[in-house]
Amino acid sequence: QVQLVESGGGLVQPGGSLRLSCAASGFTFNTYAMSWYRQAPGKERELVAVISRSGISTNYADSVKGRFTISRDNAEKTMYLQMNSLKPEDTAVYYCNVVWGGSNYWGQGTQVTVSS
Repeated sequence: QVQLVESGGGLVQPGGSLRLSCAASGFTFNTYAMSWYRQAPGKERELVAVISRSGISTNYADSVKGRFTISRDNAEKTMYLQMNSLKPEDTAVYYCNVVWGGSNYWGQGTQVTVSS
């Protein structure tokens, strides 16, 4: 079955960096686009970044452009989100996502807290 496992979250000061990872299994990883979403307390889940199957094409929410970088290693079946210049408003639970067989699959999420 499809499994997505996020890791790498934590507490970081404003201006700091974190690198999130999403380990995938149960599907042919290199044939699916992948995404990162986040959900802050009291807010709806929002799309952060998308990466194509090959990794060549990427798209970002305006709020993270120039600060976050999405990437993937198809050999390792892992997706990454490098987050730099973090702001308090980036505080959220971050989820990786794949649409497989017409259904959305999510990991358990990893908490990112940006605070001094």
